[in-house]
Amino acid sequence: MKHLLYITLACIILIGECKAQQKVTAWKGARIYTVEGLVIENGVLLAKGGVITQIGAEGSVSIPEDAEIIDVRGKVIIPGLIDTHSHIGNGDGGDASSPTHPDVRILDSIDPRSDTFMRARSGGITTVNVMPGSGHLLSGQTVYLKLTRTGKLQDMLYCDDPLTGICGGIKMANGTNSLRSAPFPGTRGKSAAIVRQMFVKAQEYKKKLDAANGTPDKMPKRDLEMESLVQVLEGKKIVHHHTHRNDDILSVIRLQKEFGFRVVLHHVTEGWVVADEIAKAGIPCSIIMIDAPGGKMETVKLAFENGALLEKAGVDVAYHTDDYITDSRHFLRSAALGVRGGMSFDKALESLTLAGARMLGLENRIGSLKSGKDADFVILSGEPFSVYTKVEQTIVSGGVVFDRSKPQDYNYATGGYRVYKDLFYDHVHEEER
Repeated sequence: MKHLLYITLACIILIGECKAQQKVTAWKGARIYTVEGLVIENGVLLAKGGVITQIGAEGSVSIPEDAEIIDVRGKVIIPGLIDTHSHIGNGDGGDASSPTHPDVRILDSIDPRSDTFMRARSGGITTVNVMPGSGHLLSGQTVYLKLTRTGKLQDMLYCDDPLTGICGGIKMANGTNSLRSAPFPGTRGKSAAIVRQMFVKAQEYKKKLDAANGTPDKMPKRDLEMESLVQVLEGKKIVHHHTHRNDDILSVIRLQKEFGFRVVLHHVTEGWVVADEIAKAGIPCSIIMIDAPGGKMETVKLAFENGALLEKAGVDVAYHTDDYITDSRHFLRSAALGVRGGMSFDKALESLTLAGARMLGLENRIGSLKSGKDADFVILSGEPFSVYTKVEQTIVSGGVVFDRSKPQDYNYATGGYRVYKDLFYDHVHEEER
């Protein structure tokens, strides 16, 4: 009887959601930062079916008579934040059996009910690139997730089918993280040699596939590792490459030039040292900024000016949290610190939104606010980089996934570790009851 009640309630909720998706919702009166266009004062944003249908100044947008109107006067709307490098979801990647695991998928280990997703939503994040760890030269395949409030991973994926689609990129790393005893490399030189040999093997596998041209009896034996790397060589999967020191950054650029894959440089602590070389290579950088540096010696030259100097050189720059390194709830502060270091306001806002979308290959769907794009946005209490500003609501596909005015959500936004953990278990027990 209890299960029947749950099923009935679920059906009612789904019917309600379907009806809501067919209705137009209008957010009216806010200052809107579209990122790709001008700032709109007294703006109106219309969404239907999870997509933005119109956006413009009040009076220039036709609001349907039956639309649900939400008054957001005095608020600020920005595109949903895109975290290009995160470890939320309680997933893991490759193990110690090899320094390279191109067949391992982080999506096979993610818990879609993890409370860490609420932490990200409360920070205004609507899309994440969830990574395996960086203790390997190649630790596995990343996954791009839309932070819908659901218990099903399938509903969060940007790909339709994880068996046949491209659901993310590849996580690679160099520097000190992967240096240890065999089978891992013991030096930076050996690290590069292992990676080069891996891609040479993938090139050979690709030649066999091309020669077979789909003929079953000519196809090589299926190799999941090589299949993934062929997708990298074909530009279908983007390499997301952990790197810190200026010499390690240049090593990645050499590898990219040799094998021609698409790559985003991540962390890039000493990017400012070789900014011109990065710009010349046309490679984007997803950087991190923390206000309490520490840890490995590779990061000793971390500087607030990194984003500004990369911007000046002409590099496409995004920020990321590397959560837990930076708490997802404080993601806006990363770009604010960039502004403190000399980054322009416009590029700093873009670094949290459209630049990240480009680095995931999702710029046609997310990253800015305009007709036809996903209705992913954040309602702020004030200007994006003010220390006083709070994330009031996070909207994904037109639906509210975080609302600071609700006690449960408020606690996720403000609670410490112990409080946060208790909130999760209280929420689970409520669902069970």
